Amino acid sequence: MVWVKICGMTNLEDAQAAVDAGADALGFVFAVSPRHVAPAVAREITRALPDGIEKVGVFVNESAVRIREVAEEAGLTGVQLHGDEILDVAAKLAAEPGSPGKLRVIPVYPIRHLLKEDVLVNFWTDRVLFDTAVEGKQGGTGQTWDWKLGKAAIELLQGHVRVIVAGGLTPVNVADAVRTLHPWGVDVSSGVEREPGKKDHEKVRAFVKAAKGADL
Repeated sequence: MVWVKICGMTNLEDAQAAVDAGADALGFVFAVSPRHVAPAVAREITRALPDGIEKVGVFVNESAVRIREVAEEAGLTGVQLHGDEILDVAAKLAAEPGSPGKLRVIPVYPIRHLLKEDVLVNFWTDRVLFDTAVEGKQGGTGQTWDWKLGKAAIELLQGHVRVIVAGGLTPVNVADAVRTLHPWGVDVSSGVEREPGKKDHEKVRAFVKAAKGADL
């Protein structure tokens, strides 16, 4: 069954609603965003969540030292890396001793990366996320892409890495995305909001149900 991450959490009520809906992971944005959350606030949320729920921090062009600091304070189990120096930061995260625990690192690449010939050799983690790229913007875009263009590449990648897809997903289209791409996981933020930083609980429930029901 497809793994589902609901990103952009800013309050406990929304986080609990996502967990109750069946989400596998929650995302907390520590980059400049309408969904930005302070580490201390994220900690108040994560400490109230079940142990089995993944708590993923979203970072853009942050140093490994800063990521470690935030991860410890916020109670994260993983980090999602957007930006220009993903490989360098990830290598430093892996090498730094004294962390609160092993952080799962999820690199994020634009969809166009799927079309590169060296796509299979660039991955050094067990998960990778592909999202729509918008000129001049890093991080989630909320814009969809032509799933058929990436289908063949994702099928090839599945034997090497767990592929997560994002970009304009909603309760209405996520089932089609899952049936077309057969990803390991899906990630959503704006597609289940009533306003930036505030989730629509009905949409969250509908999204999780549609995503997890699509590959049954």
